[in-house]
Amino acid sequence: MKKILFVFGTRPEAIKMAPVIKQMQDARCKMQVKVCVTAQHRNLLDEVLDIFSVKPDYDLNIMTENQSLFQITTSVLKHLEPILKKEKPDMVLVHGDTTTTFAAALASYYLKIPVGHVEAGLRSYDKFNPYPEEINRRLTDAISDIYFCPTLTAKKSLLKENINPKNIFITGNTVIDALYMILEKKHNFQNPTLKRLFNFRLPTSDFPLILVTAHRRENFGKPLKNICRALKKISQTFTDSKIVYPVHPNPNIKIPVKNILGGLKNVYLTEPLNYPDFANLMKMSYLVLTDSGGLQEESPSLGKPVLVMRKATERPEAVKSGTVKLVGTEVNAIFNSVKKLITNEREYDKMAKSVNPYGDGLAAKRTVEFIEYYFGLRIKKPGEFYVGTEEVR
Repeated sequence: MKKILFVFGTRPEAIKMAPVIKQMQDARCKMQVKVCVTAQHRNLLDEVLDIFSVKPDYDLNIMTENQSLFQITTSVLKHLEPILKKEKPDMVLVHGDTTTTFAAALASYYLKIPVGHVEAGLRSYDKFNPYPEEINRRLTDAISDIYFCPTLTAKKSLLKENINPKNIFITGNTVIDALYMILEKKHNFQNPTLKRLFNFRLPTSDFPLILVTAHRRENFGKPLKNICRALKKISQTFTDSKIVYPVHPNPNIKIPVKNILGGLKNVYLTEPLNYPDFANLMKMSYLVLTDSGGLQEESPSLGKPVLVMRKATERPEAVKSGTVKLVGTEVNAIFNSVKKLITNEREYDKMAKSVNPYGDGLAAKRTVEFIEYYFGLRIKKPGEFYVGTEEVR
C-alpha cells in the first residue's frame, strides 16, 4: 500500500485538499493517507478541518504573530524534516501557492521523496503579482514529479516549461468539489451579523448583496485604501445595496478598512467567516469584489460575476470565458465596473451566464485516480477534465 502524506497550512489549502483526502480515505482506495498541517494560519485552518472532519496526524503549529515569509519557510523546513524521515511517504501531496506549499516541496526534494502538486501550472508571469504566490507556485512546479492541473491553460503553461507531459493531468479544481459538498447541506448562518441581516429578508436584484474580500500583501497600503474608497462610493451611490466584507485580522488590512468603511450603514464589516457561512453568502450574492484567487473559481460556478481588484491574475481562463473581469485597484475603475453590473442587466447576464471553466465537482476523484495510475495501481489512464471541445494541441 502506497503512503501519501498531505501537507498544507492555510484555510484555502485545507478547503481544496479536503475533498482529495476524503476521496483517498475511501475504503476502495489502495493508498494510505497521512495528514500534516503546518498551521501557517491557525484558527482559520482549524475551522475548515472541523467542517470537513479531517484529523491531522501531525500539527506543526508554526504560526506566530505578524509572522514573516522567512519565519514560515524556515519553520516548515525545520519541523517537517523529522516527520518525513519517520513516515518515509511514497509521495508528498501539496497544494497551490502558499509558503507552506513551497517549503514542504523543498523539504521533500531534499529527501528525494516524490512531490504531487494539486492546482499546478497557474501563472500570472509577474513575480510580484500575486506575491509571494507566483514564485511559490513556479518553484513548487520545478520540484514536483506529478501535476494536477485545474484547466487546459495550466497544463499548457507546464508544457511550455518542458515538464514531462506524461506526468501532467487535468482534473478540474477541487474547490468546486468542496463548494458543492458544503452547499448540498441545509444551512443556518452562524455569524451574528449575517443572522441579523438575513433573518427577515433575502437579497434580490433590487436589494443587491455585494460580497467583498481584500487581503493580499501586494494591496497593502494605497491599493487597499483605494479599494475601501471605492466601496464607500458604491455604498453611498447604491443605498439599497448591502456590502458584506469579512475583514482579515492582519492590522495592515483591519485598520484602514475600519477607518474608511466603519460606520457606513449599508456596509457590514464582519470577522472572517466560517466556510459554510461564506459559501452560502456567496450563493446569495449579486456580485463579488475580490483580490482572492479561489473566489475567481468558486463564484462563477454559482453564476456570480467576479470583479478582481488586482493588477494581474494567474487565472486567465475565467477572464477569457467572461465570468471574471480584472479591474485593478483604482477607485473609479472599481466603482464604474460595479455600476455597470448593477444598472445594466445585459452586461450582468453576460458575466453571470458564462461557462465556468474550473470544474464539475469530480476533481478529487480524478486526482486520486491519477495518483493510482502514476504508481501502477490502475492500468487504464483516467479521463481528463475539459471544457467544451478544447483539446491539448
